[in-house]
Amino acid sequence: MNIIITIAVTAFIVLYAGLFKAKKALLPLTLIGLIVALGFVGMSWNNNIVSYGMMKMDNFALAFSTISIIGTFFIFLLTQRYFAEGSDNVAEYFTLILFSLCGIIIMVSYENMSMLFIGLEIMSVSLYILAGIRKLNFASNEASLKYFLMGAFSTGFLLLGITLIYGATGSFSISVIQDYLVNNVKSISPLFYPGVILMMIGLCFKVGAAPFHFWTPDVYEGSPSLITAFMSTVVKTAGFAAFLRLFAGAFEPLHDFWMPALMVIVIITLCVGNITALFQKNFKRMLAYSSISHAGYMLFSLIVLTANSASNVLVYAAAYTFASIIAFAVLILVKQKTGGDSIDSFNGLGKKNPLVAIALTVAMLSLAGIPLTAGFIGKYVMFLNVMENYQVTLVVIAILNALIGFYYYFKVVVAMWFKDGEEIVLDAPFQYKIVLVLSLIVTLLLGVYPSLILNLI
Repeated sequence: MNIIITIAVTAFIVLYAGLFKAKKALLPLTLIGLIVALGFVGMSWNNNIVSYGMMKMDNFALAFSTISIIGTFFIFLLTQRYFAEGSDNVAEYFTLILFSLCGIIIMVSYENMSMLFIGLEIMSVSLYILAGIRKLNFASNEASLKYFLMGAFSTGFLLLGITLIYGATGSFSISVIQDYLVNNVKSISPLFYPGVILMMIGLCFKVGAAPFHFWTPDVYEGSPSLITAFMSTVVKTAGFAAFLRLFAGAFEPLHDFWMPALMVIVIITLCVGNITALFQKNFKRMLAYSSISHAGYMLFSLIVLTANSASNVLVYAAAYTFASIIAFAVLILVKQKTGGDSIDSFNGLGKKNPLVAIALTVAMLSLAGIPLTAGFIGKYVMFLNVMENYQVTLVVIAILNALIGFYYYFKVVVAMWFKDGEEIVLDAPFQYKIVLVLSLIVTLLLGVYPSLILNLI
């Protein structure tokens, strides 16, 4: 609970600092708040599970909170020289991201479905505003409207599912619901089954799994790049943690019922994400469709539930988060210099910008799943997870889709190192270099020593 309170208090302090025009204090205050929150995570690690009735701060929640806070910390570092001179809404950016992070921490630690809904809405409402925060930008306005409409629609599914499950069990508590399923195997209420499916649909909307992904490309492309980076990394990680806590916990006794439906969603997600990304010429849109495909890989952990499912998702989420942060950091630098975000904008980047090009190359290799990167370990543990139940067909489909992924990720690498273009020199601020170097180190370190986080949960 100290983690959420710290982040919320930091958000209010930053908001008031912006009110009094203390722009230079915004970033230091924010980073200090996140470091304090991270300190509380460390203090709580491996202690007795702290339960607040409707929330539970176990190692699962703390591990995903750590990834979320560190990812947000890196994204805040990318704000150096991001905002135009004289921009008046910097404090609003910072405050809304922090409030969204509060919702994320609730989502990864809920013990009661009402808290899942509250955390989800705190996160989502902040993101609706952040997507359209550039009021004079038509694409940003369109992204905000689409995200709001689709988000509200998916919330309706989720709420109806929660209602049906409450009607069947008389409780919102995950532990009570699980006990109900265990003790009433042959007399489960007919209300329960549609409730599970509706909640699955609602959560699939939130994580961008196909065929509930329609909002993802347009929202990612139209939102400010900094916000897209946050949505595609920290927000997606939180969505999968919430998914896992519910379906691998409360609904685990009904695994044979909901797994076939999820299997179909996974296959559609992998095919739609990878095949559509293959034809994208816009780098940001390509990352949006690739994020859909990564959602499919992360759902592997629910197809076959094992003792390592949570650890596997954590490894994959960490690999995806740091690689994507590198990609968006480089995109912001290129867009500031050239004004474009197409893949052709990266032509010849490696000749004058070796650090940036090397970092982006490693990020693309990690997202593609090349050995010695964190992305390879993430895919390996997911494939291993489903092979425990001999899901050979799913693995074959996934490998074919991974091969497609090689092509569109390598298009970026080829553009940087082997294509001729305007030899631009990117003026990377110091904080960007810190983010690129640290993310690069983490990506390679986890690729060589995955046990650093593989056995955390």
